[in-house]
Amino acid sequence: MMDLSDQLEQTARQASLLVACDYDGTLAPIVSNPSDARADRESLVALRALAQMPGTHVAVVSGRSLGDLSAMIGEIEGVHLVGSHGSEFDVGFADEISKDAIELRKRVEAELSRIAGRDSGFGIETKPASVAFHYRNADEKLAEDAVKEIEVGCASWEGVHVKRGKMVIELGVVNTNKGMALEVLRKRLGVTACMFMGDDVTDEDAFATLTGPDLGIKVGAGASAASYRVGDTHDIAKLLARLTQLRQEWAAGADATPIEEHAMLSDLRTVALMTGGARITWLCAPRADSPAVFAELVGGPSAGYFSVEPAESVAEAGQRYLRETNTVETRWGGLTLTDYLDCSGTRPNQRAGRTDLVRVISGTGKARIEFAPRLDFGRVATQISIRDDGLVVEGLPDPIVLRSPGVTWRIEKNGVNDTAIGEVEALGKPVVLELRFGTGDLTNSKLGEEQRRKETSKFWSKWLAQLSVPDVMPDLVQRSALALRGLVHGPTGGVLAAATTSLPEDPGGVRNWDYRYCWLRDGAITCEALVRLGSNAEAIGFLDWLLGVLDKTAAPERLAPVYTITGHELGPEAELAELSGYMGSRPVRVGNGASTQLQLDVFGPVVELIWQLVENGAPVTFEHWQLVEQMVHAVERRWAEPDHGIWEVRVERRHWVHSKVMCWVTIDRAIKIGKAYLGKVRTDWEELAETIRQDVIGNGYNQEVRAFTAWYGSDELDASVLLAGTMGMIDPMDDRFVSTVERIESELREGPTVYRYKYDDGLPGHEGGFNFCTNWLIDSYIATGRVDDAWALFRDFTLLAGPTGLIPEEYDTKTGKGLGNHPQAYSHAGLIMNALKLAAHSRG
Repeated sequence: MMDLSDQLEQTARQASLLVACDYDGTLAPIVSNPSDARADRESLVALRALAQMPGTHVAVVSGRSLGDLSAMIGEIEGVHLVGSHGSEFDVGFADEISKDAIELRKRVEAELSRIAGRDSGFGIETKPASVAFHYRNADEKLAEDAVKEIEVGCASWEGVHVKRGKMVIELGVVNTNKGMALEVLRKRLGVTACMFMGDDVTDEDAFATLTGPDLGIKVGAGASAASYRVGDTHDIAKLLARLTQLRQEWAAGADATPIEEHAMLSDLRTVALMTGGARITWLCAPRADSPAVFAELVGGPSAGYFSVEPAESVAEAGQRYLRETNTVETRWGGLTLTDYLDCSGTRPNQRAGRTDLVRVISGTGKARIEFAPRLDFGRVATQISIRDDGLVVEGLPDPIVLRSPGVTWRIEKNGVNDTAIGEVEALGKPVVLELRFGTGDLTNSKLGEEQRRKETSKFWSKWLAQLSVPDVMPDLVQRSALALRGLVHGPTGGVLAAATTSLPEDPGGVRNWDYRYCWLRDGAITCEALVRLGSNAEAIGFLDWLLGVLDKTAAPERLAPVYTITGHELGPEAELAELSGYMGSRPVRVGNGASTQLQLDVFGPVVELIWQLVENGAPVTFEHWQLVEQMVHAVERRWAEPDHGIWEVRVERRHWVHSKVMCWVTIDRAIKIGKAYLGKVRTDWEELAETIRQDVIGNGYNQEVRAFTAWYGSDELDASVLLAGTMGMIDPMDDRFVSTVERIESELREGPTVYRYKYDDGLPGHEGGFNFCTNWLIDSYIATGRVDDAWALFRDFTLLAGPTGLIPEEYDTKTGKGLGNHPQAYSHAGLIMNALKLAAHSRG
């Protein structure tokens, strides 16, 4: 068993924690007169601090009456008080006791008062549902005789329930105890773990309920079911102070793996994220937008993880992607772990309902394996059974098994969940772990592991070989391309905006969003980056996905900005209250409220993508031309309306400059496609494009600010207006655009990053610099002839990539760490397009 200090650290990391304790003998020292018992001030300070922390609940469960307990502790916001050994949860409890129980209590009180009258050292304490007989201050022989008389007398009456404590015997008329009270609190509060501290015999009922990640601490001497023991109330004060410190550090992310240090695995059906120490902390199944099976990333260990590590302490892990693949290798001295999502055999974009995560332990040394799946983000109890060749996750409509021949497992209970723990020694022969989703088959695969790994590597490297990678940061461009390819959903063509939900833009704040869906804008930009590198297949697949969405949409102008990766409407945005959030950032969300917004810019990136396909010589079909016409139709109908804009701010609709610019892009690129595809010029489209352009120039440029601003009539800066020049609506060398670039550089750039904006967006807190905005500024530097500045900023930007080359959504200038969901498609698409433009400029 680990020592108490280590166990306290584990407890402090629980997603939703109940800290509960007795009063007398735990918070306050035992004294001869109970009314003189005063709680240790340091303990009360710690309990108050804990009660204010996210995901932390505090309760004092005492034998005292609720009124007496409340008078002793005073008003502490957020602290739950439970009196009479769990009988009293509410002030009005006494009014709910039956008449028969009240009559019985009165009879008990009369009998105990009769016995107490024999000596001044006896005391009677009457509570709503019990009467306590105190004999701490009585003569020992008199006390012994009195207790015997009570035991054979009124304590044996029908309906009377006996509780024994230190120098007290209590007779209740309602059957309850502290263990039952603790269970009620658990259910009411929905906690994942409980820490209980107590000194009395009556506290043993509470200790007996503790299981899994719970922690029980006995105060003082005496037999106990608690796993740990401290000396006195002063030790409890120190313990609570330490717990407060540890939980504050945990909530602030002191032990959180930096977002950018996570690597991603993909099989074009789902994705997995793993730390630099090879701990799988994020995986949803069967699709990337399904509920998570491993969600430690946003909910702590109780939300699920899958770890493989050396059984004994060794050098820190080194991790890398194997060249030209999405296979990850982690090394600790002589021990190596190779991870991949299987892409062998049938092409992943044609496979249905099956995902295999393969983990291969090789080299020399002992490895410890912890397999802790937690169904539906840890909200559903998870049971595991041991079979001959591995493990089975029980009770699922979609089966999950872990094939692991040669591993000896044991099951550890963690509350309602099971965790499988195994140890294995690699002696030159690889140990293969195969986590299979969508099958209950634990038999050996027809294709050997080495062949599966070879075919998976070839799947990625063969795709990569067709690209024309520029000589500007080629390794990072290749990694970005592989990341974007990994975010594509093979069966449908939908494209994830990012692999995760709710990684914070503001650590500890509420700016946490679910990006596991396909935004029209993000998907089109992702595919455009790959088209520019020479791969058209993703763009064709995405456009087919969009055509499927349009078939189910009343009119193109009614398109939502975002859909599921299977092309369906999103459900309502919801919050997972059970999860603590990355670095304590809550709420953790599923779904995205932006699905109900009007975002008029989304048509532009789609038509821009089709134009890039045309320029790339791709076989554009009549269906694609019809798609262009539908996007134009949407702009014709709605371009003059206010909308919610690209940043999805939760304020009223406005005439956002970026939205109008992208409406212009829609028409401008449609004109070009019409000329190339049909050899025709649409004069009505030319007139519409000019009308939109003049509207933007007339209403979007602020003479006093010397810049295009966020919305019409505004004096606020917004990095998205940089597209007015880089997309060609205005000549980049026009003084108005040059000054816009300078103003954004001055006000929104900070070191290697650029903020989206700094105006009030209706949400508390502040976000980091937005990486895609940095890419836009680099493009703007190039467009305005500031190539040296573009190179300098690009080099700084590439340093923000994590150890394996992946980049999240944002950058925190204060901490130097990444923020937001990860890996972010925007960030990698932006890097690719920056590199291509810089390479083109270098060629001249």
